[in-house]
Amino acid sequence: MSNKGDKIAEEEIKDAAETKEAPSEEKAEEKAEEKKELTSEEKLKVSEDKFLRLFSEFENFRRRTQKEKANLITGASVDAYKIMLPILDDFDRAKETIDNAEDIKSLKEGINLILDKFTKSLVTSGLEVMNVLEQEFNADEHEAITNIPAPTEALKGKIIDVVEKGYKLNGKVIRFPKVVVGA
Repeated sequence: MSNKGDKIAEEEIKDAAETKEAPSEEKAEEKAEEKKELTSEEKLKVSEDKFLRLFSEFENFRRRTQKEKANLITGASVDAYKIMLPILDDFDRAKETIDNAEDIKSLKEGINLILDKFTKSLVTSGLEVMNVLEQEFNADEHEAITNIPAPTEALKGKIIDVVEKGYKLNGKVIRFPKVVVGA
């Protein structure tokens, strides 16, 4: 009987184990679901963290580019003043000479030298004068002040006189020439 008793005891143990396993399987499934939920939450947190990092990176980039732009503008204006300072010195010397000068010819020559120096300084910086005299009038490139009768038939629709010169800086128009057009 001990064999029968042993068999019954074994069966009872198996039944008890099966009943215990069933709840543990359910618990395992619940834990897996919780892990899935946690991974979703973790994914959200990771995404939020990435977003914050990218946003911070963009803000830093924006601030840096604004600072660089301001430095470029300041640097460009400093360069422009450095070009003009020697010419300003020349004008100061010319003014002192004018007060004591008796020779008008030498004053004219001095002023022409200063003007040439100033013009060459600006040209080396990329500035160029727009020579538009006797060219066809183009409203995109010229500003017409007035129309007058053309002295010859060939000058009709062309620029007869330049009231104010136009300038380009590195190929870009910074001031349009003011012109008189033949009608």
